[in-house]
Amino acid sequence: MAKVTLEAKSRKDSGKKAAKALRATGRIPAVVYNSEGKAEMIDVDEKEFNNVWRTVTATTLITLNVDGKAHDVFIKDTEYNIRTDKVLHADFWEPASDKEIVLKMKVQYTGTAAGVLKGGFLLKHVPEVTIKAKAANVPERIVIDISNVNVGDRFNVSDMKLGAGVTVLTPADTCLVSVSAGR
Repeated sequence: MAKVTLEAKSRKDSGKKAAKALRATGRIPAVVYNSEGKAEMIDVDEKEFNNVWRTVTATTLITLNVDGKAHDVFIKDTEYNIRTDKVLHADFWEPASDKEIVLKMKVQYTGTAAGVLKGGFLLKHVPEVTIKAKAANVPERIVIDISNVNVGDRFNVSDMKLGAGVTVLTPADTCLVSVSAGR
């Protein structure tokens, strides 16, 4: 995915009244937390944020320009009003660029297992894996092609290829999917 950029402005006012006034102008109140736990209050354009928020994953690194200063951040959390279909508040997290972070990521599968085409049953054993990487190396998604898994075969964590800079902390012999014989 292409580099995602979002413009933001610093803000001083906090509280319900200030947030409501900010939302009335088409901006969303937000906070950026750094790796040490310090917070900076900002606001972002509502339309621009919605375009980004609806297209990225939780592990997409976003360049957040706050008054001209760039921060590489993840969207940590959003407060969303389901009735009005609007984001009320956003939290961003800026991990330290020189340290590795540990994340649990869901595993997605692509393809149809060869064993399933022969009448076998696909069994998904582990829905997520734990990885360790610097923020710039974290994959947006973990997608595994299972089309070569035959009846009686297993696809283990050790069979995953995630690229340079990514270490899988889940034990290598953990089975992600297998195909068992049909009855």
